[in-house]
Formats: sequence, structure tokens, C-alpha cells
Amino acid sequence: MKTEIAKIETTVNTEALDINRNIIKKAAKYLRKNELVAIPTETVYGLGASGLSEEACKKIFEVKGRPADNPLILHISELEELYDLVKEVPIEAEKMLEELWPGPLTIVLRKSEKIPNIVTAGGNTVAIRMPSHKVAREIIKEVGLPIAAPSANLSGRPSPTTAKDVMEDLNGKINLIVDGGQSSIGIESTVLDLTSKPYTILRPGFFDKVDLENYLKEVEYDNALLEEGVIPRSPGQKYKHYAPKASMEVIIGNNKQIKEFIVIYIKSTIKNTAYILFEENKNLVPKDGIFLTLGSKEKLNEMAYNLFKNLRLADKLKVEHIICEGTLEKGIGIGIMNRLKKSSSGTVRIL
Repeated sequence: MKTEIAKIETTVNTEALDINRNIIKKAAKYLRKNELVAIPTETVYGLGASGLSEEACKKIFEVKGRPADNPLILHISELEELYDLVKEVPIEAEKMLEELWPGPLTIVLRKSEKIPNIVTAGGNTVAIRMPSHKVAREIIKEVGLPIAAPSANLSGRPSPTTAKDVMEDLNGKINLIVDGGQSSIGIESTVLDLTSKPYTILRPGFFDKVDLENYLKEVEYDNALLEEGVIPRSPGQKYKHYAPKASMEVIIGNNKQIKEFIVIYIKSTIKNTAYILFEENKNLVPKDGIFLTLGSKEKLNEMAYNLFKNLRLADKLKVEHIICEGTLEKGIGIGIMNRLKKSSSGTVRIL
């Protein structure tokens, strides 16, 4: 199978995309035929399949090497489409959805009979979101069905934020990659379980507990995010995930502590190392080290944007080890640290 990249032209950012109807129609045609298409979203690129087709969704698991007990997220293009896919929506959540959708928020509700069991891993709930990326929504509209779309990478690898990232993992495995530019957020959506109170954040992302409490009175984090050994309930959280090929550790501290750590590290190892640090700490990298920027420590959105991109770049550079700077678990920092803990197999040093 030959994989084609179809580029949607952009002038400045994803909001200035020139929608090519031929590309949208081509993507929709493949999806209606139960084939797989990688699509851009504001979080990461998704591996799209017809969300109501067991045959199509089965291909997602086969191509990604995804465990069968890891459920999929369905993507819709309009709020009205939600009500046909679930049994009920809490009234108090409707204002939240009206204001935060389209956007990087996934909700979990009791599924309707339309949803195949393969999507929910046999469970009675389904995860749904409405992406803000206009190309993704145009494709969903053209197909006329919800699209199942986990991250468009091989399971366990860093999530893809560009079409080239997808090509690295899935070339020859899928028909089409729709290139809509760099993902603007860079980490996956927040997953919020609305099936019972207190409502539970199963996976942290762009929106945190404080954001959601503007709309809902009772919101808490899943115990699996807070305690070691608790099995998580959300897609992408149960297994080793987001991992580069090199060994990796995450360090958190002030400039002085990070400098001292690096001095000790370079005296004790000869490994080819990539240092993924904030721009403010660029000068701490030794001459023979590789510096990859997280952006400014004052702008955590930049850190989210650069994280997976740099993990994949480190793989391309064939480094043996990665030292990555972490951040406080506050706001989007909670989602970032969730990804870093999984990328490093929990190797996090508080200096």
C-alpha cells in the first residue's frame, strides 16, 4: 500500500487554512470504504476510521498495534451529533459543551446502541469530542458519520504533531495522510467522565480541574493520576505511551539545581545525550550535548507544543539518552507532566 500525503495549504496558522474540497472528498471516500486516513486536529494527528464500522475500527487496532482493551474516542463535527450517540447528557454539562466545544475536551457518557463494542472495548460508555481544527470537522461532515481517531502513531511512540511524524510510523500502512500543518496544542485532549458524580478527569490535557469547575460543581481527578498502582480508565493512560527510543529522565528544579545536575551527569557518562530544556536554560547544555527547546518556562503552551516534536527529533538524531526539563503540575502543566511521566517510565527527579 502506498501512503499519500495531501497538503492543505495554510498561510499563518490552522485558522487560515484554505480548504481544498478535493482533498476533503478524497479523505471521506476512503473513510466511507472503511479505510484509514490520518487527519489533523488541534491536539495531535488522529488515525481516522468510520466510527460506526467494526471492520474499520478493527483496522485501527491492527495498524497501530493497539491493545484491544484500549477504547477509542469518537470525533464529531457538530454538537447536535452527540445526542444520537449517547443515552443522555447531564443538563449542567450542556453550557460547558456549548462554550468549550469545539476544542480539546473529550467527554465520556453512556453509549447508545449505535456504537460498536470494538469502539468502547466492550464497555457501556463512549468517549466523544469535537475537534476545533476546521479540516478535521470538514472531513467528519463530508463523511456524515463520527470518526474514531486515536493518535496516528504506532502504539507506545510519541504522538504525532505533523504529517511527517505520521509518515514515519505509518508509511505503507494507510492510504492517506491529510496534512493540515503543525498541531497547535501538541498534547491530547482532557478526558472527562460525566457518567456519575463527582465527575472525573480521567486524562489531563489542555483543560484542568479549575477550568471545568467554572461549569460543573463536582470535579475530581481519577485516582490513577494521583496514586501509583491504580489502573487508569482512560484511552492512552493504561499502557506505556509517548515513549522515545532513547532512555529518558525528567528533571525538575531551579536553574542552579539543574546546572549542578548536568555537571554531575556529564562527569559520570559518555552517552550521546539530548537536553530538552526551557530556552532560559540553553546555556547549561555542554558543548557536545544536543539542545532542543521547550520554549519559555513562562509559556507552558509552548512546552506542550514542542514536547512530542522534540521526542521524535531526538529519535531522528539517534541519541542514547534524553534529559528533559519538567514543570509544576498546575494548569496545562498537569497534562504535560502526565505525558512526561509516561514517556520516561516514571523516571522523574525532583532536584
